[in-house]
Amino acid sequence: MGKARLIVLGLVFAVFTVYSTQVVIEHGYTGFLTLAANHAWGMQVFIDLVIALSLFGLWMFRDAQERGLVFWPFFLLTLTLGSIGALAYLIMRELKGRGEVPLQIS
Repeated sequence: MGKARLIVLGLVFAVFTVYSTQVVIEHGYTGFLTLAANHAWGMQVFIDLVIALSLFGLWMFRDAQERGLVFWPFFLLTLTLGSIGALAYLIMRELKGRGEVPLQIS
């Protein structure tokens, strides 16, 4: 099951990162703020994303401590790139479970 999960996470990470990069190139890094400011649904989705990523960040902090993983690089990625950082952490977590993680606390 671990290998399948890693493949799915990797595919979602890759496709979402490519799509997000395309959107940022076309609309700018802060383009979503215009949508949020001008449309109630845009603001609702933005607030929902902030809440969800904040909850993920709290969970990630505790999970990283329990597993001996470095937390800050993934937290900073999540703050700056949203779900891309969260997906990167989940991939690293899966790799650690397989004994293939380079970013452990010494």
